[in-house]
This record gives sequence, C-alpha cells and structure tokens, in this order.
Amino acid sequence: MASTVTEEQVIEALRPVEDPELHRSIVDLNMLRAVQIRDNGVVGVLIALTVPGCPLKGEITRRVSEAATELDGVESIDLEFTVMTDEERETLRRQLHGDAGSSAGSNQAHGHAEGREIPFAKNSSKTRPLLISSGKGGVGKSSVTTNLAVALAAQGYSVGVVDADIYGYSIPRMLGTDRDPVVIDEMLIPPAMWGVRCISIGYFVPQGQAVIWRGPMLHKALEQFLTDVFWDEPDFLLVDMPPGTGDIALSLAQYLPRGEVFVVTTPQPAAQKVAAMSAAMAEKVNLPVRGIIENMSWFTGDDGKRYEIFGSGGGQELADELGVPLLGKLPLVSALREGGDDGKPVTAVAPESELAQSFHEIARQIAVDMKPKKVYSDALKVI
Repeated sequence: MASTVTEEQVIEALRPVEDPELHRSIVDLNMLRAVQIRDNGVVGVLIALTVPGCPLKGEITRRVSEAATELDGVESIDLEFTVMTDEERETLRRQLHGDAGSSAGSNQAHGHAEGREIPFAKNSSKTRPLLISSGKGGVGKSSVTTNLAVALAAQGYSVGVVDADIYGYSIPRMLGTDRDPVVIDEMLIPPAMWGVRCISIGYFVPQGQAVIWRGPMLHKALEQFLTDVFWDEPDFLLVDMPPGTGDIALSLAQYLPRGEVFVVTTPQPAAQKVAAMSAAMAEKVNLPVRGIIENMSWFTGDDGKRYEIFGSGGGQELADELGVPLLGKLPLVSALREGGDDGKPVTAVAPESELAQSFHEIARQIAVDMKPKKVYSDALKVI
C-alpha cells in the first residue's frame, strides 16, 4: 500500500532534529541527504555524518526515528548513513566557525593578534566568562567549578568549561566525559556531559603523562581552547584556573577582559590569606572579583553535630576585606569527593542534597542577582 506522506513532510518533520554535538538542524547542516517514500509506511532516510565513526551516531538514529515516525502514515524508517567529504566538512566549518586559516594556531609567532578574534573578548558576546580562582591548591576549586557548571546547566543555561589548570587537569574526570573532542576540519567539538561542554589538555596527552611546558606553550594552548573550539556562544564559560598567580592567570586576563573572578577558599586563616593574593592579582589586571565561595566549611558527624574541621570565618573575612559577597559556604561531604572520582557530580546525581542545593543557590545568585547591568555592543563607541 502506497504511503500518503510526502518527502516534503518528512523533511519538515526532521528539520527540528539537531545534531547532538553541533546543536543545529540536520537539515540546515546539509546532513539530511535523501528521503525516499516506500510502501507499507516505510521511509528511507540517508544521513551524512560529519566524521567517520561518529560517537553519537546512536543518538542521531534515535532522534531521526522518533521525529519521522510521529508523522501519520510513517510506520518505520530505513535509516542509512554516509560520511561527509573533506570539502563538505570544510564548508560546514566555514558555516559555523569561520576561516581555519585565521585561527590562533595558524601563526605560532603572533597568535590571535593576526588571526581570528577570541569571541568572548568581543563586546557583542553574550557569554559571561567566570574565572574560578584560588591562591593555593587543595581547596576544592575544580570540584566547585564542576558542580557550579552542572548547577547552571540544570537551571537552563548553556555552559562550557575550560580546564585551564594545564599541569593539574581534572575536569574531564570530574564531569565523567567518556569521549574525546571531535575534529571537523580543524574545528574542535568539545564533548559534553550533564549539559556541560568541556575542553582540557587532558584530552590530548596520554594518560598518566605529565605536561612539562614553559609559558609560551601554555599561552598558545589556552588561546586555541578559546578560538579553535566550537563553543557556540554559551551563556556561561567557566574557567578552572590553576592555583596561584602565574603565566596562565596573566594570559587569561589578556584573553578574557570581561571575565568575572570568583575566589574559592577554605575557612582557615592560612588559606584565606593566600586566596587574597589571587584576588590582588585580579585587581592588578583589571578583572573584578565578584564573590567568595567558602568550601569545606563544616563536617556533620553521625551524631548530627557540625564540626568546623578547618576553623571558621575565613571566607567571610576575605569577602569583607574585598567588599564582595560571600556567595555560599559548602559543607565537607564524602559525596563531593566520590562524585569527582567517579564522574558523577553530586549536583547532578543528588540534586536534593544539602550540598547540591548550596551549589544551586550560588549558581542562582551568579546568574540572576549578579547579572551585569551594563550593555555591551560593538556598535557603541566612544567618540
């Protein structure tokens, strides 16, 4: 029996289907190559994948099948795949990301000054770069970055994370991303988990191998993370800063002049005093410190009593010293450590827990209460 559905109807039904990595319609991306109406409610569909061995082929299959079979007269689809040619990938990359010849990585001597602009530095960018900083290691900065990113994503925002701690990268493990970035004609597509996209040097070095680089190589790697990765203008770009005030912090101040610094500390005075150095550097490079997050504030024992293992008052003292709010005090719980090791952030897997609720409240304050009131536009210029 001939089907009453038309090719045009199938195409329109598939138009809302997005590629799970590029977040664009498969029709607009020219991934839908053919639709064939067959007998007995069967529709043949040919999809061109961006790269061979596409890691999300199964997800594309599910999305296409569900969308097509919602049409009256379509009982099933016969889905086949092909792969884009090099020329088609180049066209796709130009459509989404501009000229690869203008990328930061194309000129080792001069960097982005002669190449593609860093999109987050432009006045017209809607992205808020959040630089999560600390003066010293061991205060849980990466755990805070991971869970804050997941909390923002859960609240409906598009979120990316740059793991700028090149020597001590940990964000991929904490997020639980199980695949490497996809490369489409020199454009990197960051893997995503829990609604958060992430890039890290950890994707590019063998497991267990140390990164032993001097300043210029660190500078170039960060530059490429910001220019050669297809971020697609997220609402927030969180940057997990390395501890201290070295080369990477200086580079990011140059690359993200509209960045907002949030300092993570523990309650103990020694940590608070070192965290103050990170805030002092932010002031010197004209980046505003917007708030303090105190981690490991207390531990609740089996007896229900709170124990202030690392003392108390350090976060509030630092906030008062800088004239910024203390956004939250996070309890010391084993679930935070376990989630970081297993790639299951507590904010994602236990959203009703006390700790997760604390992260959600910090995320709400940053996204809503601290939303910048200034209007930035490339069209607005001082004459």
